[in-house]
Amino acid sequence: MGGDHGPAVTVCGAALLLDEHPAVFFQLHGDEVRINAELAKLPKLKARSVVIHTDQCVAMDEKPAQAIRRRNTSLSNAIHAVKSGEARAVISAGNTGALMALSKMILKMMTDDLERPAIGCSWPNKTGFGTVLDVGANVTSDARQLIEFALMGAAFHRAVHGVKKPSIGLLNVGSEDVKGHEEVREAHKLLRENTLGLNYYGFVEGTDLCAGTVDVTVTDGFTGNVALKTAEGTARFIKDLLKDAFKSGPMAMLGAVLAGSALKAMAKRIDPGASNGGPLLGLKGIVIKSHGGADARAFSNAIRVGLSLAASGYERDIVDSLAQFSQSLTVEASLAAGLKETSAAIAAGDKVN
Repeated sequence: MGGDHGPAVTVCGAALLLDEHPAVFFQLHGDEVRINAELAKLPKLKARSVVIHTDQCVAMDEKPAQAIRRRNTSLSNAIHAVKSGEARAVISAGNTGALMALSKMILKMMTDDLERPAIGCSWPNKTGFGTVLDVGANVTSDARQLIEFALMGAAFHRAVHGVKKPSIGLLNVGSEDVKGHEEVREAHKLLRENTLGLNYYGFVEGTDLCAGTVDVTVTDGFTGNVALKTAEGTARFIKDLLKDAFKSGPMAMLGAVLAGSALKAMAKRIDPGASNGGPLLGLKGIVIKSHGGADARAFSNAIRVGLSLAASGYERDIVDSLAQFSQSLTVEASLAAGLKETSAAIAAGDKVN
């Protein structure tokens, strides 16, 4: 029921996905009158879906605290379906804050150490698609959280893009070790010395996102969200400039006709909808956030991300990686404590002598 267009897009998006994956079955949560009106046009989807009716939905501008207090919204019901095992993944174009809060409350985090999910996204680049996270869940992140993002991002990239050992970079204002704030420098130091089996590249800059320098780019949610919105706005700006340029005169219009196939291919590559679908990584369940303004094709791409994760072992991958990370921190803390005790004993011996 969420997003800018509601069932007109989400139901049609499910139908497009079903054309490619006919074995998928859908639960459609929301107002049965509005949903059934769309299903009446799509007999194949109607045969492969069930409508779970509720007349309550979370508004796009509703505060997360309000959404949590209401028990029978389409969003909360869909998330509960994942928790109970009725559904393998939930996909929503609705209120991001409410989706985040309800998912964390209902599904819980994968481990007690994780505080909040991170939102990942597929980012088009010269080599295909990279993964960027966090793009909006955590405004600030300490060094430990950035390393957790790296582990989760690597697992996501393996599952969705098929790269066995993805390269990882930390987004920074420069490539030198001395640049950036304390948290990103500390994360860089720990990742460079890591024993986690990660393919760590080092610092990357904003220009590396589209260059495809690394497979997974890690940053805090504030920086990631600004970068994402800037990139999407730039893509739309370029498309508008090209349209205006090719309408400027007869010769320009002729050029547009001649270059039509190339222009369509370029537009497809930079279309934000082509990479739509950001997973909330770190939860005990698959939750995918679609752009609120997504059309049916873009929404089907978000469902496809959920399908890819459901068919993979990425959840176990993340749990194992986080457990290894926690163990390495425990060992490091024990070594540091032992060194401190030894130093204290030596100092005490020197005083006696």
